Amino acid sequence: MRIHVHRRTTARAAALCAALLLAGTAVPVAATAAAPAAGASTSGPGGQRQLHGRGSLVSAERLYTLAGPKDVAAELTTAGFDARTARYGVDAYRLVYRTVDAQGRPTTASGLLVLPRGADGRLRPVSFAHGTGAHKSDAPSMQRHGFLPGPPVTYAAAGFAAVAPDYLGLGTGPGSHPWMDVPSETTASLDMLRAARAFVPRAGHTLDREVAVTGFSQGASAALGLARSLQGGEDRWFRLGALAPVSGAYDFGGTELPAVLDGRLDTKWSVIYAAYTLVAFNRLYPVYDSPEEVFQPTYAETVEALFDGAHTGRDIMDGTPDTLDRLLTPHGRRILRDPNAGMAAALRTTDGVCADWAPRVPTRLYLARGDEQAAVENTEVCRAALRRQGVDAPVIDLGAVDYQRSRHLGSNVAATADIVRWLLTLR
Repeated sequence: MRIHVHRRTTARAAALCAALLLAGTAVPVAATAAAPAAGASTSGPGGQRQLHGRGSLVSAERLYTLAGPKDVAAELTTAGFDARTARYGVDAYRLVYRTVDAQGRPTTASGLLVLPRGADGRLRPVSFAHGTGAHKSDAPSMQRHGFLPGPPVTYAAAGFAAVAPDYLGLGTGPGSHPWMDVPSETTASLDMLRAARAFVPRAGHTLDREVAVTGFSQGASAALGLARSLQGGEDRWFRLGALAPVSGAYDFGGTELPAVLDGRLDTKWSVIYAAYTLVAFNRLYPVYDSPEEVFQPTYAETVEALFDGAHTGRDIMDGTPDTLDRLLTPHGRRILRDPNAGMAAALRTTDGVCADWAPRVPTRLYLARGDEQAAVENTEVCRAALRRQGVDAPVIDLGAVDYQRSRHLGSNVAATADIVRWLLTLR
């Protein structure tokens, strides 16, 4: 996805802005055809009744169709994705469903469901959790082309049912997005699977029980949260079938934030992630009392509003400085370096995704050396944690896989191609 930037923006900053996931300037996708009638109550496979609880459908609309594999290949190739596994055309739907917010209160969320055209009735689901976004349209069901729908379309064209939650507060969901809050990412992802199961009989399919779970960047942690939930039996139908997170910040407090503060990652992205961390975490935990405590006077009155879901990537790029010293007060930097009680509570939800459990399914961890946004040491920490539980998950180093001048984004594109081929061997 590309956006226009101010002429004073450097080429590097322009690449960062265009590199997603803070873009938010593309026109949201519009429905092109009606889906089978959707309602709040529906019967799923096997007569399971979805009533008005978590995972029940509020609405469903068909967004677009790619009639055959050649159409899919053209779409994916234009977006920079590998199209060689495309065997089917696809139908893409936006589902709106009931779930719970970060406090456990009823709310709604949306997501993208992509189904292969002409495939057999029973489909294996692949849950894909996307990377960081700030604008409402930085979500799979809100984009017609490009980086965000690329992975779900790839999986569906290979014969899977691709299920991609938008998360809370993105897409059509109300309120602000609780960024990096793994518990609410988990519930939104699980309930999106349930909504997909309720819907797919209307398209002539049923969903298999075993779910392949993957996700990129922020979505890598979300994927691990969902995988743990599925293996723990939190749903009566779905169970974990395979796990392949990509370029995650699994040790956010112990590895990612120190890399941000020490200048080991891209400077501008470090500024944005530091700001997003403080603002988003403070909405759920008492991290600071007023923005003046953590942000320098030039930005204290404006930074919080940048992450309200209505501001675009260009707004965020232009509304934040180029260095952490210009953004953070000494106290703000100290909270990120030596967490207070509120920050520590928030970090406990981000840093436990690989700890104290062992996936009992085929598992891979993906990274790209030279990642400018997610420190590769995160993956090493995760692998070591899994190994302590008896799981020796292979780490797949994708190499130099830049996409729009970003190694981080390139890891998502390259991993999608590798994961779909791997999953096809597991069927």
